Amino acid sequence: MKVLEFAFDSREKSDYLPYTYEKNSVVYTGTHDNETIAGWYAGLDKSDLKMCTDYMNIDRIPGKEYHWDFIRLAMLSVSDLCVIPIQDYLGLDNRARINHPSTLGTNWRWRLAKGQLSASLLKEIREMTRISGRLQNGE
Repeated sequence: MKVLEFAFDSREKSDYLPYTYEKNSVVYTGTHDNETIAGWYAGLDKSDLKMCTDYMNIDRIPGKEYHWDFIRLAMLSVSDLCVIPIQDYLGLDNRARINHPSTLGTNWRWRLAKGQLSASLLKEIREMTRISGRLQNGE
């Protein structure tokens, strides 16, 4: 199990960076217990942000949709399976987080609202899946 949010800790060497993955693995941008990728990225400290932007060769431009850079990184990894939470495809912040481990009362409340999945978003997801070689039947 490889979680991209665990990869960018500037204090130590990480086996969560995609170049360390083995084919027999599952990669996630984050899981139900993590922040959304947009919420996590917005809260990175300066050192971790630098590591992340250097590794991915991205610039921190206000309003840029960075969640797609992380989705691409996960999809293009060698991991046999890639799981992207819908909140990350939508670029939602931590208000869409599913679970806060070791807490009670406010978990598992977020729901996908009718109309949040547009035809253009579905087309973008399919195209990312296609270019990464992850479409079923090798399409």
